Amino acid sequence: MSYQEHIEEIKGKPVKNKIMLYGLSTCMWCEKAKELLDELGITYSHLTVDLLDGADAEAAFDLVAKYNPDQSFPTIVIDDGKRVMIGYNEAELKKLAE
Repeated sequence: MSYQEHIEEIKGKPVKNKIMLYGLSTCMWCEKAKELLDELGITYSHLTVDLLDGADAEAAFDLVAKYNPDQSFPTIVIDDGKRVMIGYNEAELKKLAE
């Protein structure tokens, strides 16, 4: 099994951007980002990286480091890395629903 099999696809209204949210189970800002994306009702993907084990966890953290070398959370990757949002920014998240 790979970390990709743990990615949760959240179905909502289609948006022009592909959104991938990497978070931690203990991160309140990650939870707030998920809640806002859910409230906006848009399609996005989510992975809680600290709930993975072994090689899956290592691969997921390595991927986050590719987009965010500090590996802080939430890390939100838009359109496969064309844009990366680090941390919780309500205004920028809302723009994704436009």
